[in-house]
Amino acid sequence: MADQQTYNYTVVRQFAIMTIVWGIVGMLVGVLIAAQLAWPILNFDLPWLSFGRLRPLHTNAVIFAFGGSALFATSYYVVQRTCHTRLAFGPLAAFTFWGWTLIILLAAITLPLGITTSKEYAELEWPIDILITLVWVSYALVFFGTIVKRRVKHIYVANWFFGAMIITIAFLHLVNSAAIPVSLFKSYSVYAGVQDAMIQWWYGHNAVGFFLTAGFLGMMYYFVPKQAERPVYSYRLSVVHFWALIFTYIWAGPHHLHYTALPDWAQSLGMIMSLILLAPSWGGMINGIMTLSGAWEKLRTDPVLRLLIVSISFYGMSTFEGPMMSIKTVNALSHYTDWTIGHVHSGALGWVALISMGSLYYLIPRLFGRQLYSLKLVEVHFWTSTIGIVLYITSMWVAGIMQGLMWRATNADGTLTYSFVESVQAMHPYFIVRFLGGAFFLFGTLVMAWNLWKTIKGAQPAIGTIPEPAAAH
Repeated sequence: MADQQTYNYTVVRQFAIMTIVWGIVGMLVGVLIAAQLAWPILNFDLPWLSFGRLRPLHTNAVIFAFGGSALFATSYYVVQRTCHTRLAFGPLAAFTFWGWTLIILLAAITLPLGITTSKEYAELEWPIDILITLVWVSYALVFFGTIVKRRVKHIYVANWFFGAMIITIAFLHLVNSAAIPVSLFKSYSVYAGVQDAMIQWWYGHNAVGFFLTAGFLGMMYYFVPKQAERPVYSYRLSVVHFWALIFTYIWAGPHHLHYTALPDWAQSLGMIMSLILLAPSWGGMINGIMTLSGAWEKLRTDPVLRLLIVSISFYGMSTFEGPMMSIKTVNALSHYTDWTIGHVHSGALGWVALISMGSLYYLIPRLFGRQLYSLKLVEVHFWTSTIGIVLYITSMWVAGIMQGLMWRATNADGTLTYSFVESVQAMHPYFIVRFLGGAFFLFGTLVMAWNLWKTIKGAQPAIGTIPEPAAAH
């Protein structure tokens, strides 16, 4: 019974610490593969260290290991605090941590060995997919079970976003990963041809839309008001933002398949929905940034808040860029180029990583009952990361537009002006800048890890006593 009077911080602490660990691992692999593009000798002629095998390892590590752990940590913390109750099904919550860690370790073994379905962001083979399903269903039971036993009538908006993420990702995973096993390490998708491509990008873009957007908007709606010590700018706008985003995002996948065998009407539908998506995305960005109304001066003195607000700015930028790139005429230039890589990383580094790191700076001192070790180091982290992101995305924008123009250039007789190899050669300086940008960002992450390590070293885990709802804040 005493347990029921305190929050379950154990699983939150576990996921919070692993967020940092997997962040460093995932970004380290990212910096290595960026270096491999600039200097191919770094593939070492070893198949398991080649770009083709390490790239899916990088994407899975940063999305599902780093991003996933951040989502588990923050959603478990937020749902308890806003519902004024302990997490439901404690043993299941523990299972989600150990199960998710096992999934990550299995991914780290199988992907370098070339064991893959070849579906982007869904590369893991069928036994691991089953384990993912078990962990995710357990996660849903814990999260929604906590909401069911809440001690307040209201369900705070952050929980709506976390809940939508959990339900939609379950659905996406089950449909896209449907496969026929032929051995322990090999399966074939139940879909084929253009249907397979359509299902894959319905999944792929909504992994971005729900895992990397809706979940992290849940973080924004809790941690930004908390750090700013201000209420959400407009609660009504947050509700409109939620429903508009949820309805629109699910249709946007076909914009990945412009100029392919996908029927033209489906491509156009994907483009139109992507353009509409600009409105709810910017509604959320405005709501997040305007939460600082009346407290703008805090940005001068609070680097954690600065990190959070800059992350929302990158969210706004990447959600403007995405709809623009979905327009068919723009896509004809940008598709298959490094511009797409720049766009992905303005969202992944600028939005997902920074909002997660800002949330960790808020969380960890409270989970261990200690003051943050150094605000100066947060300052260093902020500037190195921001410089890294800017170097990364600007080099990729320039490289991407250059690639698109070189591939389209023709001579008077209709022959191609440049060979593909010439376009690759022209990319070399931009690949070096991209590598430097990634290295800067990784350095910032290591600074954060050191700062948080010094914060928790020797600390006793905090015991969060659940207040009475009326007295809670």
